[in-house]
Amino acid sequence: MKKNEGSFLQSIYALSIVLVLWQGLHMFLNTPAVPSPYETIINTILIFPGKLIPHLSISFLRIAMGLSIAIGIGVLTGLWIGMNKKWDRLLSPILYLLYPIPKIAFLPILMILFGIGETPKIVLIIIIIIFQIIMAIRDGVKEIPKEYFYSIQSLGIPRLGIYRHLVFPAVLPKLFSVLRISSGISIFVLFFAENFATTYGIGYFIMDAWIKVDYIDMFSGILTLGLFGLGMYKGIDWLEKLLCPWMNSN
Repeated sequence: MKKNEGSFLQSIYALSIVLVLWQGLHMFLNTPAVPSPYETIINTILIFPGKLIPHLSISFLRIAMGLSIAIGIGVLTGLWIGMNKKWDRLLSPILYLLYPIPKIAFLPILMILFGIGETPKIVLIIIIIIFQIIMAIRDGVKEIPKEYFYSIQSLGIPRLGIYRHLVFPAVLPKLFSVLRISSGISIFVLFFAENFATTYGIGYFIMDAWIKVDYIDMFSGILTLGLFGLGMYKGIDWLEKLLCPWMNSN
């Protein structure tokens, strides 16, 4: 209970600081381009049911699908590489070569290959996030001391049992750590992708409001995007507490 209260108070503290800085910037610049927090919050409440929910729902589905596929493929690949030295030697150099490439530049190619629908946006999220997941899981497996494998094998536990009782618990915290980073990256990538060949998505809503010089709607979209990101982080924290209770035992 105390940890939950502390987390809630930290969120309130952070939100208060942001609102104070925002209000100060609004007063200092004195321009319609930066509306006050009060105006923005009221406007967000008013337009949320009609305008923001459809855009936010589409963005959420795109990120959820991209993350789910990237996690599924990335975790399996990372485990395979981490548990097999031969495949590690074969695939790791390829990962090192491809990982630094700015994959967001592939969006035009993906749109040519998959059309202008949902597929290129989801694929873009996958190819950007999946490398981080693969490398985090692979490194998590490698960090498990060899003595642990010897001990569990001496008990006659089958291979699936080794994954269940040793490997998965060891790499789960790594997965949640990389998901915190990946979720922020996925929001950034989606914001960029939603400005091309689409009429729905929170990124499209923000840029459309900017083009229409509707700065209050634009900031309402930005505020909604920030709260959406906060919700994702809190959701990841909740899942980590649920699936990794040993990490919060102290």
